Amino acid sequence: MQIKEVSARKIKDSRDEWTIEVSVNGCKASSPSGTSTGKYETPSYFKSLDNNIKLINNFKELKTLEINSFSDLSKVENLVKKKFKLKDAKQFGANALFALESAVLKALAREECRELWEVINPRAYHFPIPVGNAVGGGLHSKEKHHPAFQEFLLIPKEASFCGNVIAMTEIQKAIGIILNGKRKDQEGAWETSFYDEQILSIMDKFKKKAHLGIDIAASTIYDNGYYHYGKLKFSISKQIKYVNHLIDRYHLLYVEDPLQEEDFQGFKSIKKSHLIVGDDLTATNIERLKKAFSMNSINAVIIKPNQNGSLLDLKEIFEFCKKKGIHTIMSHRAGETLDTSLADYAFAFQADYIKCGISTKWRKVKLKRLIEIEKGIAGKMFEKTSILD
Repeated sequence: MQIKEVSARKIKDSRDEWTIEVSVNGCKASSPSGTSTGKYETPSYFKSLDNNIKLINNFKELKTLEINSFSDLSKVENLVKKKFKLKDAKQFGANALFALESAVLKALAREECRELWEVINPRAYHFPIPVGNAVGGGLHSKEKHHPAFQEFLLIPKEASFCGNVIAMTEIQKAIGIILNGKRKDQEGAWETSFYDEQILSIMDKFKKKAHLGIDIAASTIYDNGYYHYGKLKFSISKQIKYVNHLIDRYHLLYVEDPLQEEDFQGFKSIKKSHLIVGDDLTATNIERLKKAFSMNSINAVIIKPNQNGSLLDLKEIFEFCKKKGIHTIMSHRAGETLDTSLADYAFAFQADYIKCGISTKWRKVKLKRLIEIEKGIAGKMFEKTSILD
C-alpha cells in the first residue's frame, strides 16, 4: 500500500475535551485520553495537540512510504525520528503516534480487503473476557461524598463474548436499582455516595454470575506516606492488610493498583492467588513491566495503547507477558472516542481481558465490534463445517 494522503484534526472525546484524529488514505483513527494518568506514561503530544496536528498536516515525507505489513510500522517510526530529530518515535507524542499508526493499519486493511485485526494476527482465535466498570468513584466521580476506589468491576462468567456483554449489562442495571442510581460518570458507571465496602457487599450478591474486581487507583489517594479514606489515614502496611482483607472477604478476582505507582515492594505483599494488576505502576512501559515482573509485584497488567504510542512496542509487551505468564488487560481511557480499533487490537494481540466499560456509546462500540468479530469467526467456522459435511 502506498500512503497517498495524510491529515490530522481536532475532535472532541467523551469528556468534551479535544483529542487528535488522523486520516491516512481516507481511513480515520483517533486517540483517547486519560483522567487517572501515571507519571511514567509517554507524554500525549510533542509540545501540544495543535503542534502535532500542524506537523502531521505538513509531513509530506510520509507519502513516500510503502506499507505492506504490520512490521512496516517501523518505517513510520524511523521516519518520525529522522524528520523531527528524535531519539525515540514516542517523543512525537503517544496520542499522535498511536492515531497515526492506527490510521496506517486501517488503510492497509482496507487496501487488502481484510479486517484490522487480520493485518496484525490472522491466526487470532481467543476472545478476551470483558471487565466492566459498574460503579465509579475516585477521580471519576462528581458526587461530593463518593467511594475512594475509582472503579468497581464485573468480570462475567459466560462462555461467549456476546453472552458476557449481555450478563454484564444486566447486572449493572440490577446494581443501579439497588443503589437508586440516577447518574453515571464519564465512563458510564453508576455514581453513588455509598462507601466502598457497601458497594462491594451489594455486588457480592451477583457473584454467581460474575467475578468482582476493583481499581483502587491508589496513587490518587496517597499523600505523604499515607493512603487517605476521608478522615482515615492508612500506613503502607495497613493498606496492604486492608487490600488483602478485601480480597478474602469479597472473593475479589481482580485488584488494580492497590498501592501507589512507586511501590514495587508493597505490590509484592498483595496476595497473588488472584489478579494483581499494574496500571500506573507499569504505565504500558516495557522496562517498568520487566521490573514489576522481576520483583513479583504483579501477575497481570493493564495495557493502554495510547499510554505508550507505539503499536510495535505494544506487540513486544504482549509477547513478554505471554512468555512470562502475565495476564493482559487491554484498556480504554476515561476520555474515549468512537474509534473501535481497541477491540481489534485486543483480539489481534490475544489479550486475556478487555476493559472498556459497560454503557455509553463510546464504550458500547468497542463491545459491539468484538461481538461482530466473534459472529464473523463463528460464521466462517460454520461454513468450513458445512463444506466438510
